[in-house]
Amino acid sequence: MVLITLIGENQARIGNRFYFMGPQTSCRECKLKGVCFNLEQGRMYEITSIRDTKHECEVHDGGVRVVEVMKKPVLACIPKKSAMEGSVITYEESDCGRMGCDHWQHCHPIGIKTGDKVTVSDIVGKTDCQVNNNLVIARLQ
Repeated sequence: MVLITLIGENQARIGNRFYFMGPQTSCRECKLKGVCFNLEQGRMYEITSIRDTKHECEVHDGGVRVVEVMKKPVLACIPKKSAMEGSVITYEESDCGRMGCDHWQHCHPIGIKTGDKVTVSDIVGKTDCQVNNNLVIARLQ
C-alpha cells in the first residue's frame, strides 16, 4: 500500500529515511495536517517517490513536497522460540541494562515498543548475548 505524506523540500530525496515523531503544535490550524500526520508515530519511513506537487508551509523553509513513503522494517532481538518467518508475535523489549553491549540497539530498537504486534520477516542472525543466550536478531514489520 502506498503511503502519501508531506516532507520539507530540503529533505525530499528518494531513499531518505526519517522517523515520524508526531504532530507539531504549530500545525494545528493547517489545512494539510491530515496528510502530514497520517503516519505512525515513532516509526521509520523511507521516501520511495517524489511527486511534483509543492505546498507552502509555516514550519519548513522552501515549503513541503508530496512524497510516497514506505514503512521500514525494524531489526530487533527476539526469543529463538518466537523466531519463525511469517509469524505474528507480540514484541517485548529486553529489560537488559547493559548499554555497552554490541546488541543494545537491537534489544531497544527505535520504532517498536512492548506490546506491538509485529510480523517476523526473516532471521538476520544470532546474538552473543551474555545475559540471555536464547535471542536472535530478526527483521520485524
